[in-house]
Amino acid sequence: MGDTIPDEMTAIGYDEPGKPEVLRPERLPVPRPEGGQVLIAVSHAGVNRPDVIQRQGFYPPPPGASPIPGLEISGTVVAVGPDAAPELLNQPVCALVTGGGYAQYCLAQATHCLHIPESMSMAEAGAIPETLFTVWHNVFERGWAREGETLLVHGGTSGIGTMAIMLGKAFGLTVVTTCGSEEKCVAAREVGADLAINYKTRDFVEHVRQFTDGKGADVVLDMVSGEYVQRNLDCLAEDGRHVTIAVLGGLRAEINMAKLMGKRHTLTGSTLRARPDEFKALLADEIHNHAWPLFEDGSIRPVMDKIFPLEQAAEAHARMEAGDHIGKIVLETGA
Repeated sequence: MGDTIPDEMTAIGYDEPGKPEVLRPERLPVPRPEGGQVLIAVSHAGVNRPDVIQRQGFYPPPPGASPIPGLEISGTVVAVGPDAAPELLNQPVCALVTGGGYAQYCLAQATHCLHIPESMSMAEAGAIPETLFTVWHNVFERGWAREGETLLVHGGTSGIGTMAIMLGKAFGLTVVTTCGSEEKCVAAREVGADLAINYKTRDFVEHVRQFTDGKGADVVLDMVSGEYVQRNLDCLAEDGRHVTIAVLGGLRAEINMAKLMGKRHTLTGSTLRARPDEFKALLADEIHNHAWPLFEDGSIRPVMDKIFPLEQAAEAHARMEAGDHIGKIVLETGA
C-alpha cells in the first residue's frame, strides 16, 4: 500500500457482548485490499440497529467478515485490490459493508460502492447505504411495491423508516407509518408520510383500514414481528405482501392461516448482511440505475439525527437504544 497509509488505525471493539459501555477504541492493523476489494479511508460510518444487536451478542458477523461493527461507510478510496477498477482510486464513495465500518479504514467490495456527488456531504453519504439497500430490496424487490399502492412502515422516524417513506413517495406510493409519540408523528409527516399513527394511543389496524376505505395496505415493511404479524395481516389488502426485516418484538408469531389463504397474502422477509457478494453487486447496480439519481440531484436526502466522534460509539449506541432519535445516527472519524 502507499506510503501515506499507516500500518495501524483506530477502530471500535469490545471484549464481551454487553451494554453500550463495552464499546471502546482500540488500535488494529490497517487491512489490505484483495481481489475486487477497495480500501476506504473512512470519513463517516452509519450506526444501525444491527450494530446494536451485534454488540449485545445476538448478531455475529458472517464468516470472513470483520468483527468490528459497522455496515455502511463514506470516505475516499486509498487503495484498490488487483481485481478492482483502478479508476476508483482517490474517488469519494459510500459503501455497504459486512462489518468493519467503525474504524479509520475499512475494506469494501468495489461493486458495493456508490460514487458520492459533490452536492452530498460525507456525513449524509455515510448514513445512506444500509437503509437504502435494505429498503430497496425489501419494499420494491421482495414486496413488489408499485406506483399507486399503499405501503405501511413501522418505526417511521428510524433510519429504515425515514428511508422507506422517502423512497416510497418518490416512486408513487401512499405511505402510512407508525410512531411512538406525537412528536415523531409530526416528524414522519414532515419527511413525507401521508398518515402517521401514534401506536401508543391509536389502533393502527383500525386506522389503516379507515384511511384506505377498508381496502388495507398493499405492502407492510415490518421490523417488529412477534404479535405484530397478525395485526399487520389484519390491515393488509387482498394479495398484499408482508415483508419482515427485523424481529425486535419477538422471534415467533402466531397467525391465522385461514385469513392468509382467504386474502392470498404473501409472507416473506430477508436479511442482507450474509447474502453473497454477487447478489449485493446486482442490488447495487439496480440501485445505481433507479434510485441513486434521486440522491445525486438532491430529491432525497437522508434524515440526520446526530453525529458522534468515532471514540464516542458507546454514546451513539446509547442514544439509539433510548429511542429518542429521528433519522440516522452517524460516527465521524475526523479524517
